[in-house]
Amino acid sequence: MIKILLGENKMKFEELNLRPELHKAVQRMGFTEATEIQAKCIPVVLSGKDMVGQSQTGSGKTAAFGLPILNSIETGHGVQAIILTPTRELCVQVHDIMRQMAQFMKIRIASVYGGVGIGPQIDELRRAEIVVGTPGRVMDHLERRTLDLSKTKYFVLDEADRMLEMGFIDDIKLILKSVPKERQSLLFSATMPAPIKTIVNHNFKNPVYITGQAQVDTRLLKQLYYNLNPNEKFAVLVHLIKEKQGITLIFCATRHEVDLVTENLKKQFVKAVAIHGGLTQSKRLHVVDLIKNEKVQVLVATDVAARGLDIRNITHVFNYDLPKTPEDYTHRIGRTARAGDAGEAITLLTHADYDNFSKILANRSIKITRMETPKYVPIKFERAQQRSNFRGPSSRGGFNRSSGTRSSDRPSSGGRFGRSDSRTSSARTGRNETTQGRQDRRARRDRR
Repeated sequence: MIKILLGENKMKFEELNLRPELHKAVQRMGFTEATEIQAKCIPVVLSGKDMVGQSQTGSGKTAAFGLPILNSIETGHGVQAIILTPTRELCVQVHDIMRQMAQFMKIRIASVYGGVGIGPQIDELRRAEIVVGTPGRVMDHLERRTLDLSKTKYFVLDEADRMLEMGFIDDIKLILKSVPKERQSLLFSATMPAPIKTIVNHNFKNPVYITGQAQVDTRLLKQLYYNLNPNEKFAVLVHLIKEKQGITLIFCATRHEVDLVTENLKKQFVKAVAIHGGLTQSKRLHVVDLIKNEKVQVLVATDVAARGLDIRNITHVFNYDLPKTPEDYTHRIGRTARAGDAGEAITLLTHADYDNFSKILANRSIKITRMETPKYVPIKFERAQQRSNFRGPSSRGGFNRSSGTRSSDRPSSGGRFGRSDSRTSSARTGRNETTQGRQDRRARRDRR
């Protein structure tokens, strides 16, 4: 096994052995110097070796595998590359970047994902040399025999750990059986959980491992937390959003909470938009464009929907609901302080988060400073059942009227970080767990 650690490695794109059409496209896109992962990955992929890459979000990995793949694709020879992504947004993003890089070539790239009609995708697949897709929709096409992978030379897993979390591991194994054994396999993942390692061990041939630093740049990123009572959390969020300028990304645990937070922010005259699996594909893309073009300053999202979004101007990340693992925390805060810009990651901590917060702090590379609760104007946070006309943006992403409290709002033991609150009854807790289970199943289904 060969391991390559990312480090300071300046390289011009013109130094890479790529086709003239690709150099012209890269220049048109405004890039002259390769990122660290591009400088390390592109020569490995060009050499024909299997590869496993680990790097932070926003490191430029699409070009790291896209450019060398485009370098060897032949027009009119069927589907020669299949790129699997966990979400529709990342699928569209990778597809668009690949098309930009291939703008001076006659290569056809198809994107296939759920939530839209399958007919136009079938037409695209008949002519495509490269396919970018989510595992569920790729499986749909394989079952319909509208996708032929028998001539595939490249198999790419992008954001592999997220696909595992979303329950796509079995689909991935089935798709692997549809591609030739003689192929080049590439995988990108922020973390390497055991099932992903098993896929690599069973399906990759002596891969080269390219690993970047998992830590965020503490010189540019401030990590802060506020220890709050649950009834303070939303009011403090509004206070901090109005106090700080810039593009803000707010993470919530469920799509239900995303919608609630978004609607309540609007009532406080904060221009906010939501993104999660309950929205139609066109709505989700519209939301991303609003944020990219800075027509709206605040995006409220679930982890699944936010993963892979190409939004580079985020100045503040809020953990409205705390993630469960240090890896997820690092992924979230990595959305800001990018490309040499400063940023802030702010966690709104309540007693329900203490156990997960302890796990995050156990990672000694994570340094979070406690802040004093600011003087804020109290705000009532309206739950769905309090408003008879309160509706979400789609029926699949709507609200459960029988439960207005998240499972993460339940009290937990431990007073290490401060306050406790036992007002939530066990009956409501049970309903919340049932609601969460339904939401998790819907989110997994929607990814198809």
